[in-house]
Amino acid sequence: MTSSTSLPRRAAAELIGTAALLVVVIGSGIQAAALTTDIGVALVANSLVSAIGLGLIITLFGPLSGAHLNPVVTLTSWWGRRAGGEGLGGREALVYAVAQTAGAIGGAVLAEAMFGRTPGTFSTQVRDGGHLLVGEVVATAGLVLVIQGLGRTGRPKLIPAAVAAYIAAAIWFTSSGSFANPAGTIGRSFSDSFTGIAPQSLPGFVVAQLLGGILGLVLAALLYGSGRASSKITVTESAELAELAVPVAETRAAGTAYQTAS
Repeated sequence: MTSSTSLPRRAAAELIGTAALLVVVIGSGIQAAALTTDIGVALVANSLVSAIGLGLIITLFGPLSGAHLNPVVTLTSWWGRRAGGEGLGGREALVYAVAQTAGAIGGAVLAEAMFGRTPGTFSTQVRDGGHLLVGEVVATAGLVLVIQGLGRTGRPKLIPAAVAAYIAAAIWFTSSGSFANPAGTIGRSFSDSFTGIAPQSLPGFVVAQLLGGILGLVLAALLYGSGRASSKITVTESAELAELAVPVAETRAAGTAYQTAS
């Protein structure tokens, strides 16, 4: 991808990519819950499918938009530009975030419809408690650190696989199940399923994710300095992705991290 890639095309890639990510996450959760009553087995299936799907989505959409798939990844790209590097401008970041959120909601509705469920039904799965919010801070900080660390050390081509592996692990080692994506979290509130989250739980999760993104940037600066790749981030390189939610060919406009470019 080059800087001549239009913003509408990049926004479309973020919307479709994030929608695909939610179809993968929610669809695999619905399928797993239907096939077994063992929650552990269902979580294994859901985490593996989510990781594989995320890696493929980043690889496919990275050359178009950077495959952020995740507003936190997009905000880190915007911050990188403000810090004097490459990345997204404010208007581009806003367009990305809107596209990601719309895509996440659309993906959730599609997943529900695909399994013969009532589309648009809000989740009743309340996820509250301070320990879950701590889990989201940790999950999101780790995601940003993986993306930033690989980008700043000149290994952006590893981001799709690394992000996918990180998300698979974080689903298990965090108390929250590693949503780590504001757009994805909002989308999952539209699915009353294994992977859903009740609307009343959204504010706490989103705030925790934003704080985690800031912490990830601080840790990256502490460990790697203000490297030139700090603005070249993709999700869930989410993204993502994702989401980003949640990377791939370098571009100033998209702020990708896949080729030393959330």
